[in-house]
Amino acid sequence: MKLSIQMTMVAAAIFASVCLGVAIKGFTSLGDIADPIQAADARGFAWFWAFLGGVAIACGALAWWLARAHREDGDA
Repeated sequence: MKLSIQMTMVAAAIFASVCLGVAIKGFTSLGDIADPIQAADARGFAWFWAFLGGVAIACGALAWWLARAHREDGDA
């Protein structure tokens, strides 16, 4: 399957927003958890989703950089 650079940027932005939304929801709901073991597990889960969001942002930034570099090479 072949994706265009623009589609990669859009997919990365959507995936990053979903991942970061789950992470924020996880971090904000930590106060409702009384058990320290469950709170630690929930914190780890939220950090995992934050990591996935960071990876998606990096992929989107790389796709944007490649699109910009390709456009500049085409102009020359």
